[in-house]
Amino acid sequence: MRSAFLFVFLITTALPAMAGSAYDSVFDLPALPDPARYGNVLISRSTRSSTHPSVSFSHWVHRQHYTCRVCHFELNFEMKTNATEITEAKIKKGEYCGACHNNQIAFGVSDDTCAFCHTGNLGATDARFPELKALPKARYGDKINWVKSLKKKLISPKQSILDEDYEPIPFDKVLRLEPEWSGIQTRALFPHLQHTVWLDCADCHPDIFNIQKKGTRHFRMDYISKGKFCGACHLTVAFPIQDCKRCHPDLK
Repeated sequence: MRSAFLFVFLITTALPAMAGSAYDSVFDLPALPDPARYGNVLISRSTRSSTHPSVSFSHWVHRQHYTCRVCHFELNFEMKTNATEITEAKIKKGEYCGACHNNQIAFGVSDDTCAFCHTGNLGATDARFPELKALPKARYGDKINWVKSLKKKLISPKQSILDEDYEPIPFDKVLRLEPEWSGIQTRALFPHLQHTVWLDCADCHPDIFNIQKKGTRHFRMDYISKGKFCGACHLTVAFPIQDCKRCHPDLK
């Protein structure tokens, strides 16, 4: 009986942990694109019924100049692609992209500039990727360690475009999320400080993480791999969850 249990444990737990491809299949992780295209999305909500190509948006292009907070808190972009009703009329009124693309901060919206964004091509910014070559490297995703880049002051993204005196809340509490499942022994660490320099508290609470619900049992990897909880960012923009040791430092 004991040997049978050990065999089942090895097949369902140990072997997936040892083989990356098996691990990916267990949690149905998306295949990672080329580093230059990691974080790129096609915004097509308003173009599906028109003849215009989708808008190609590169997170890493903008991340050099603005923190995530600027777009996802101050400008009210939803955290999920195509969940925000962005229209040309709103942009011309200074909403969403129009907060910067106004011919003052960045190129404005006109017949001459439509093709800059409406490319329908995820690789539209591939040629610009070498701009990041001097930044600290990471193993996965776009292979840039953005936290180190910010800490070393190699980039200086704006924290706000509405308040020149804004400074992030100095909250440096590290959550130690102990596993609540049998057979799992590696805890996850969540450092608030590395997140608050990029995000606003309201980006995560309460919509993504309801702080009224205690415990970690519902932070399951199969949920995360479907875009819930940490997966809201750590699948397509922030370093991907394939980089296990970034969150599970005790993992061997």
